[in-house]
Amino acid sequence: MDLDLSEDQEFFRDTTRKFLESEIPVERVRKLADDPGGFERSWWRRGAEMGWTSMLVPEEYGGGSLAGEGLLDLVIVAEEMGRLVSPGPLLATNVVASAVAERGTPEQQQALLPAIVSGDVIATWALCEPGGRWQSDEIGVEALAKDDGFVIRGSKEPVEAGGQVDQFLVTARTDEGLTQLLVPADADGLTVTAMESLDLVRRYAALRFEDVFVPASAVLGEAGNAAADVERQLQVALALQLAETVGAVDRIFEVTLEWMFDRFSFGRPLASYQALKHRFADMKMWHEANQAAATGAACAVQNRSENAPAVVSSAKSYVGDHATFILQECVQMHGGLGVTWEYDLHLYLRRATVNEVQYGTPREHRERIARLIGMDEETQ
Repeated sequence: MDLDLSEDQEFFRDTTRKFLESEIPVERVRKLADDPGGFERSWWRRGAEMGWTSMLVPEEYGGGSLAGEGLLDLVIVAEEMGRLVSPGPLLATNVVASAVAERGTPEQQQALLPAIVSGDVIATWALCEPGGRWQSDEIGVEALAKDDGFVIRGSKEPVEAGGQVDQFLVTARTDEGLTQLLVPADADGLTVTAMESLDLVRRYAALRFEDVFVPASAVLGEAGNAAADVERQLQVALALQLAETVGAVDRIFEVTLEWMFDRFSFGRPLASYQALKHRFADMKMWHEANQAAATGAACAVQNRSENAPAVVSSAKSYVGDHATFILQECVQMHGGLGVTWEYDLHLYLRRATVNEVQYGTPREHRERIARLIGMDEETQ
C-alpha cells in the first residue's frame, strides 16, 4: 500500500514479514489445510506479543499503537499476512476489540480486552446471515427482551473462525432497532457448525441461536441504537480486508514478473513479447489503483472522515473486481503450471476470491454507494 511509513512502522513491517516468513511460510500454510482450526493458538499468541491484537485497544488495557493511528499500523500486518496467505483471525478479532474498546462498559473492557491483547481470547463478529445478507436493514436474527436480558433466535453464516473463537459479537434486531450482544461460545442453545471454505486455512461456521439467553450486561453500546457502531465495524473490517488482498496481489505480481523474465520461448524470455507486455501494463495499472484505493480507504476510516462509508465501498468494489482478475491473468501467464495444486498461485486466488464476497460483493457495494449519494432515489 502507499502509506508514508515512519521508521517505527517500517521496522514493524519488516519484523512482521520476517516472523511470518520464518514461522508460517507458505509451505506451513499448506500443511494447515487439514487442520480443523486452520491456525495454532500458540502461534497466534506469539503474533499477539508482536502487537497484532493491541493496535485498536487503549493503553490501560494493554494496547497501544506505533504512531497514534492504530488502524494504519494494523493494515501493515494485514498486508504482510496477505503476501503469505497467512492464517489467523486478524480481522475478526480486531473488529471485536475495536468495538469493545469504543463502546464497551468498563466491566466488558476489563473482562475482554487484556485477554484479547494477550492472544488468550479470540473473538469474532457474527454479522452475516444466510443468503448473503450483511447490511443493517437485512439483519433478521432477533434479540427478544426477557427477564432483564435477551433471548436470541436465528442464524448467522458465514462467521469467520466461528468454530475456533471464545467470544462472539452478535448483531441482532430488537423492537427498538439494531442491538449488539457479547455471547460466549459455550452459551446454552448455541450450535456452531463448521462450513466448507475455498480458502485452505480460513475457517467459517454457521451459528444457530435457539433461545440463547444473555443478561442485559451482554449488550455492547446501547440497545436498539447500534447502527452507527455496525457501520464503523464494517469500515474497519473492509480496511483490513482490502490491505490483505492488496498484499496477496502484490506478491503474486512479483512472482509472475520474475517468471516472465526467467521463462524462455523460442529463445526469448516471455517478458520480451509485446502482447504480453501490454497485458502486464494493464495489470500494473490496475494494481497501482488497487493500492491507492486500499490506502485511501484505510486513511478515511482511521480519520473517521465523513465520506468514509462511500470511500471504503468504492475501494471494496474496485479491488474486489480487479484483484481476482489480475490473479487470473497471472495464472494464464504461467501456463499449465499455474493451475497445478503444487504451485502456490491458487492459494492466493482462493484468498482473494473469498475476500471479494465477504462483507458484500463489488456489485452490492456499488449499490450501497448509490444509496449513500442518493442516486437510488433519483431513479425511483
